[in-house]
Amino acid sequence: MNNISAKTLAAAVIAALLVLSCKQKEGGRYYTIDGTTQGTTFHIVFQPEVASDSSFAAVRDTINACLERIDFSVSGYNKESVLTAFNEEGNGKVDKIFLDNFLASRQMSDWSDGVFDASAAPLFDLWGFGFKTGTEVTPQMIDSVLQFVGMEHFRIDSLKSRSGADSIVLLRDDPRCRLNFNAIAQGYTSDYLAAKLESLGMKNFLVEVGGEVYAKGVNPGGQSWNVGIDRPTDGNNSPGAYIQAVVHIKDKGLVTSGDYRKFYIKDGKKISHTINPKTGYPVEHNLLSATVVAENATIADGYATYLMVLGFEKAREVVESTPGIEALLIFSQGEELKVWMSEGLDAEENK
Repeated sequence: MNNISAKTLAAAVIAALLVLSCKQKEGGRYYTIDGTTQGTTFHIVFQPEVASDSSFAAVRDTINACLERIDFSVSGYNKESVLTAFNEEGNGKVDKIFLDNFLASRQMSDWSDGVFDASAAPLFDLWGFGFKTGTEVTPQMIDSVLQFVGMEHFRIDSLKSRSGADSIVLLRDDPRCRLNFNAIAQGYTSDYLAAKLESLGMKNFLVEVGGEVYAKGVNPGGQSWNVGIDRPTDGNNSPGAYIQAVVHIKDKGLVTSGDYRKFYIKDGKKISHTINPKTGYPVEHNLLSATVVAENATIADGYATYLMVLGFEKAREVVESTPGIEALLIFSQGEELKVWMSEGLDAEENK
C-alpha cells in the first residue's frame, strides 16, 4: 500500500531474508509468495499443513484479499480508503482495521509520552513527507500546525443505526486534525497476515511487508529465521547489497527504521523524514537506524519510529529499561559507523 511504501523508503529494508539452508528438516515443503501491493513489496514463506498446488493458490488468494482490505482501510494514498474519508471528508465511521491502527497508535503515544504520534499528519504534510507536497516551512507555519497535533484531539464514540446495531465512529476536535498511520501500518499488516496464516493451521512461516517482519517457528533449515539489516549509509538504495548485521528471530516481530533512504537536501542541509511531534522539526542526531524486536511487528514498528526520534543515547536508555524490547542501533561516531545491541538480541555484526 502506498502508505506502507512511504515508510519503506525510510526504513532499513530487510534484506537477505530467509533461508541460509536449502534442506527442509521439518519434513514438509515450504512455499513462497512474492509480489507488490499498492506501492510496496511483500514476501511470504510458509509451510502449509498439506503441500499442494491448490493449498498454495488458496493461501495466495487469501493474502491478496487481506492486503486489499487493509489498503482500503488505512492507506492515505488510496482515495477510497476509510482514512482518506476521515481526513478529507470528516467521515468518522471506521472499520476494525482502522480502529486497530488507531488504538495501537494511541497506546504507542502513551508509552512514548507523545514522541510517537499518528496525529502528526499535518506536520508530515508540511515537510513534504505525508500525503501532500510540502512547501517552504517557517516557524510560524509549524506553530500554526502544532495546535492540531496530539492524540487527545480524537475520541471514539458509537453510533446506533436504524437497524439498532452500533457502529464505531471516531470524532476529532477540529477538521484540521488528521491521522497518518505510516509509522505503524506496515507492522500491523505483517501481524494481520501472520494471524491469518495461523488460523489456517500453519506453524512455520515468515511474513515481510515493506521490510516489516513477523516470523513464526523455523525456516526450511529447521533454524530461527535470519534477517539481514542494511548498512545505513545515504544512497544505499539496494536492499541486501551491504549487510551490517544479521538478526535471528522466532515467534517475534522485527522492524527497522532509518533516515538514509527518505530525505531531501535543502540549502545544503539534510531534511530527515523523522519529525519530532513535540517540536515540529525534523530530527538532527547521530542515530542512523533502529532495529527493534518485540512480541509482534506492530509494537516493533512503533518502537523503531520512537527510537529514531530520540537519538542514540536516549534510545539506548529506553531499550534497556523496557521489558520485551530488544534492539540493534546503528549510529555515527565521527566518520565511523558503530553498532550497539541489547543484551537479549540474537544477532551478529558483519565485519
